[in-house]
Amino acid sequence: MPPIRTSLFSLFKAGPGPSSSHTMGPMTAGRLFREACMTLPREQLAQAVSVRAHLLGSLSATGTGHGTDAALLAGLLGWTPEECPPGLLCKLADAKAKSCRVELNGKAISAGLANIIHGQVHHNHPWSNAMTLELLDAGGQTLFSRNYYSVGGGFVQWDGWEEPELGEPAHPYSCMDELRAIARGEGLNIYEIMLDNETAITGMHRKDIIHKLNSLLDMMEDSVRRGLDAEGTLPGPLGVQRKARSLWRMAESIPSSPERFLARLNACAFAAAEENAAGGVVVTAPTCGSAGVLPSILHAMRHDMFLGDRAIREGFLSAAAIGFIAKHNASIAGAEVGCQGEIGVASSMAAAMLTDALGHSSHIVENAAEVALEHHLGMTCDPVGGLVQIPCIERCAMGAVKAFNASLISRGTSSSSHRVSLDAAIAAMAETGREMSLKFKETSLGGLAASMVEC
Repeated sequence: MPPIRTSLFSLFKAGPGPSSSHTMGPMTAGRLFREACMTLPREQLAQAVSVRAHLLGSLSATGTGHGTDAALLAGLLGWTPEECPPGLLCKLADAKAKSCRVELNGKAISAGLANIIHGQVHHNHPWSNAMTLELLDAGGQTLFSRNYYSVGGGFVQWDGWEEPELGEPAHPYSCMDELRAIARGEGLNIYEIMLDNETAITGMHRKDIIHKLNSLLDMMEDSVRRGLDAEGTLPGPLGVQRKARSLWRMAESIPSSPERFLARLNACAFAAAEENAAGGVVVTAPTCGSAGVLPSILHAMRHDMFLGDRAIREGFLSAAAIGFIAKHNASIAGAEVGCQGEIGVASSMAAAMLTDALGHSSHIVENAAEVALEHHLGMTCDPVGGLVQIPCIERCAMGAVKAFNASLISRGTSSSSHRVSLDAAIAAMAETGREMSLKFKETSLGGLAASMVEC
């Protein structure tokens, strides 16, 4: 298998929730289609009057609750997830009958929510989250079209897509066994391997990488703070009440340290996850739907365990390594492997981050990551009403608790007695995802999404 060439800042991205695959991905696809249209011959572009989009797979099934239509339209208007201003998606979603003006090299065409069609859930495209975007003439005939695929974590591919030209990693690896061998053979820590690879792949200077990592960590904490300050009802028909603030208040009233710590951890996970559900800015870690797990562990490391910034940053790089390996060998998309690929991988990453930051070896870091992932295997993705609220918010809290416990178990036992490797757990996740019914892959056609409706 080829080595991992993913940049840290492709895995960790800031943008609006509630879903990296259903919000950030379609926004990116819309922008890419706009840019592709601008490269068309002048005479072809002169005939264009509008854009039409077909959403397929779980984008069609749950796109309404995930803000997919508005995100796609925002991308066609030229916005990126990183630059998207607060409230833009809500504003676009509220103007359902309005057409927007899209400028293509001086040629103005129209685009609107009315021209976004929710198509088949079952289809033959290579990825579940598929979109077909078409540039139309006055008679509704297609002048240019392209299929795009939102493959999880905000990553987008398309027909004919090739991996971007990047530098060769300084320490090539494709799985945990190879990464551990590099650490052992070259006497390097995981964070040193990750920094060397990021420099080699992207050409960035180490000080710039560290600066961007610090910014991402601060953005994660900001999502927790905003969530803890907010109260009221989350958007959508479910009427879900925000709980983070009340959980934090309960934590502050508990005299017992262990129980107080656990309540604070839960509150922080709820806070970031509720911010995501409300369409606030979060960091994909590795997805929007799982964006409450790492920030809650991060908050605990800073404010309960009093770990220093360098230790946290080094742990964060170990988390990235776990996310890379999971994405490379399985998936981080709920539409591909269920929630085990989102909350499960996030919990695994968080366990690795904490264990590394506490100064443990790469072998113990791996064990912690494996324990956390193993106990999410088989988890379905069944968002009620297509919204990233039930059970997604509580699952972030449970993922955070499992991450902390996985670290405890691994730090308290001999690394040589651990029998299951992280690579084996990821292989099991990939196999389980392949065999999982489509109704359990972010389509809201089964599981809790169906049973709540039936009740």
